[in-house]
Amino acid sequence: MAQTHSREFESFAAFYPYYLNEHRDRTCRRLHFAGSTVALACLAALVVTGNAWWLLGAVVSGYAFAWVGHFGFEKNRPATFRHPFYSLMGDWVMYADILRGRIPF
Repeated sequence: MAQTHSREFESFAAFYPYYLNEHRDRTCRRLHFAGSTVALACLAALVVTGNAWWLLGAVVSGYAFAWVGHFGFEKNRPATFRHPFYSLMGDWVMYADILRGRIPF
């Protein structure tokens, strides 16, 4: 059953194993990866066009894909609700770990 109380972490290094445990489902990880990739594309479009709406697109795409993964496949509550800063860091570390082949995609 999903943990219902908030847990405190003394560092990101202590948080990251918890974060990975919340992303055991392959489809959830793939949706995170897709959302992060779309977010990067939106940020690139922001830089190229100067249109600030792309920033909104980056945020919405990143969270939308992730939340579908958590609610639809992982069946847990996103860690973002309890640990927003560490979760954002975890998203990008997991993204890099997937690219490096350290986490199954």
